[in-house]
Amino acid sequence: MLDTVLVPIAREGRPFIAAFAVATVLLGMIANWLLIPGVVLTAWCVYFFRDPHRVTPTRDGLVVSPADGRVVSIASVPWPKELAMGDGEAGEGEATRVGIFMNVFDVHVNRIPVDGRITKLAYVPGAFVNASFDKASEQNERQCVAMETSDGRPLAFVQIAGLVARRIVCHLTEGKPVLAGERMGMIRFGSRVDVYLPAGVAPLVVEGQRCVAAETVLADLTSAEPARNGAVR
Repeated sequence: MLDTVLVPIAREGRPFIAAFAVATVLLGMIANWLLIPGVVLTAWCVYFFRDPHRVTPTRDGLVVSPADGRVVSIASVPWPKELAMGDGEAGEGEATRVGIFMNVFDVHVNRIPVDGRITKLAYVPGAFVNASFDKASEQNERQCVAMETSDGRPLAFVQIAGLVARRIVCHLTEGKPVLAGERMGMIRFGSRVDVYLPAGVAPLVVEGQRCVAAETVLADLTSAEPARNGAVR
């Protein structure tokens, strides 16, 4: 029972929680009633930076969600040009992009989607439009990550800042071996993560579906199953 309540806190959030707590004390010194909004905001800050443990399916070929949130877009698009992963040097070639939007109440710790090795990192400065819009994938500040899976397939994911997000944290380095479900960073506050699957790999999620980072299976690289349909029930 305690494991579901007393979840770990991401280390990136500790300075913010401390600042909120100090501000609450100072507000209480000004007027007792100011303690109430201070305590509420501090509690929300703790909640935002929660970092629960996850149980990741580990079969070869499974691609898990790198973020908690809602699938807002599934589209056939070119690979991110900053990663030069396509048929040409500019990243031409098709991939299937699954966009996952995180609101301010979702867990914001991001996870590795598949076993493999980091091959390229590219940080792109940009705007801060609403991350639920597809144009955020091209216009917003973002951290692009290219991977090679354990069996040599290309895969990419992109951390995208949102309307109120102003900081992308990525702990990865080029050449680093990684495992699906491992923590790799986070985005503050409200944002999006796009996953780029190789052409021909159908997503196993649908638009509108909720995802759990490191647990929800986005795709199976070894499967020939067609894209799924979904219905609200």
